[in-house]
Amino acid sequence: MTDHTPEQPSDATTPDWRRTAVVYQIYPRSFADASGDGIGDLPGITSHLGDLAELGVDAVWLSPFYTSPQADAGYDVADYRDVDPLFGTIDDFDVLLERAHGLGLKVIIDLVPNHSSDEHRWFREALAAAPGSAERDRYIFADGKGVDGAEPPNNWLSVFGGPAWTRTTNADGSPGQWYLHMFDTRQPDWNWDNRAIHDEFLSVLAFWLDKGVDGFRIDVANSLIKAPGRPDLDLSSPVSTFADLPDGEEPAVADLPMWDREEVHEVYREWRSLLDTYSPSRMLVAEAWVRPLHRLARYVRRDEMDQAFNFDFLASPWDARVLRLVIDRSISTNAEVGAPTTWVLSNHDVVRHASRFGLPQDVPRPNGIRAGDPQPDAVLGLQRARAATLLMLALPGSAYLYQGEELGLPEHTDLDDDLRQDPTWWRSDYEIAGRDGCRVPLPWVGGAPGNGFGPSAATWLPQPASYADLAWDRQFGVPGSTLEMYRDALRLRASLGLATGGLAWLDDAPAGVLAFTTAGITVLANISDAPVPLPAGELLLSSEALPSGDAAGTLPVDTTVWLRV
Repeated sequence: MTDHTPEQPSDATTPDWRRTAVVYQIYPRSFADASGDGIGDLPGITSHLGDLAELGVDAVWLSPFYTSPQADAGYDVADYRDVDPLFGTIDDFDVLLERAHGLGLKVIIDLVPNHSSDEHRWFREALAAAPGSAERDRYIFADGKGVDGAEPPNNWLSVFGGPAWTRTTNADGSPGQWYLHMFDTRQPDWNWDNRAIHDEFLSVLAFWLDKGVDGFRIDVANSLIKAPGRPDLDLSSPVSTFADLPDGEEPAVADLPMWDREEVHEVYREWRSLLDTYSPSRMLVAEAWVRPLHRLARYVRRDEMDQAFNFDFLASPWDARVLRLVIDRSISTNAEVGAPTTWVLSNHDVVRHASRFGLPQDVPRPNGIRAGDPQPDAVLGLQRARAATLLMLALPGSAYLYQGEELGLPEHTDLDDDLRQDPTWWRSDYEIAGRDGCRVPLPWVGGAPGNGFGPSAATWLPQPASYADLAWDRQFGVPGSTLEMYRDALRLRASLGLATGGLAWLDDAPAGVLAFTTAGITVLANISDAPVPLPAGELLLSSEALPSGDAAGTLPVDTTVWLRV
């Protein structure tokens, strides 16, 4: 038996919400539309906060709603201190915050510190200023290589495809310097070697903290700092995954000049010091695609962040060996720095897990699915997704849910290519579908215009036909529905104290079965290819109906149960 007992702060009399919360991610443009224009907005969110409180979550995280030209769905921020008219007004945000707090929900907002919009006032000033000026020093400008500087300053590539540099044009029409953008051309990277950027973001944090927000999700938290001299990328560095490693090995990781630099931790220590001046406690959570896990744990040391998304868990195939390896290493590695683990299965950047688990598990995870691509097995995918969710919600630590997963929503896999808006689509020369398929507006009322997304039939992306039967109203109160499974799981998770329970593996479980005890219950997830015997006991929750109707029979394939044995 392998035992993991999470460490709690020595002075804690009750669990710190930052260590235990279930956080529900809201993608504003796709959650609920109050205005009828087909785009979700802040009043739409406010109108459904009661539903989320009823669901049983502890907090909501709002993806960006700031002033933005929407070149990357709001992750290109033009004004960090205001609301884009697309989503409402700053007064609408204040109403949302008050309503959430009245329901006992914490509110976490997105912060995008790696880059701004090219329409940010400071970037416009930089373009108008001369090379070497204070205005340009707020961003990363450089002369090009080759004859007349016609080649990019280095070989870095954008995450969205293509080069990470774009050349400017001088006022007289001649070619100018290049600027760095690790994402879209309209998202120039800030220069974090400039103290003015540190001061600006401390001011932005204070603006929202003073309003009463409870924390920040930090976009691309492992970026910000670039290596001195910005050397070319070494494309020969090995990269591996947990799926192809012996149990005793860690994944290889490249020493990259633009990601996970040591100096980035100095930024978060400064932010932590600011947040600690506020009461009650405020949270920082890192979106950091960092490997191996001991590097990720550095972001959640006591003087930095509170949480970091466990993307190794999200990226794991439906494989018992890999999942146990990731769970074990995640808990033990985070325990070394006194931090909980933050579990997640879906978000606005990845194929929904109800579809992802319906694909072959021995191939790389796709970045979007098009109509001509291999299609997920919808029934298998949902069954595995439900089982994975019950596994995740039984684990100690915090957990994140992505809007719509409580309905079992699949990826939109036959979206018309002409409707795609993710910049990944065109920057990959129309080869990579990108993230639009997981960002489709939610169905609230099945069969209503737009499935109840708003007062009109308009939706900024079309919904697949399957969404009508999966709508909130079609599942609420229906025994066995995915929505009711989530409600039951969140209620039991809270009442049993699973977030703070220790985890002890049952090593005599059948091959392909993850089995552990936590907080007085036994959790079994059958990830094998055959049913297995189920110990007698009180059945608390099951991801699928059991053949015998109780816990005395067998555990079907792709099913997770919670038992009191």
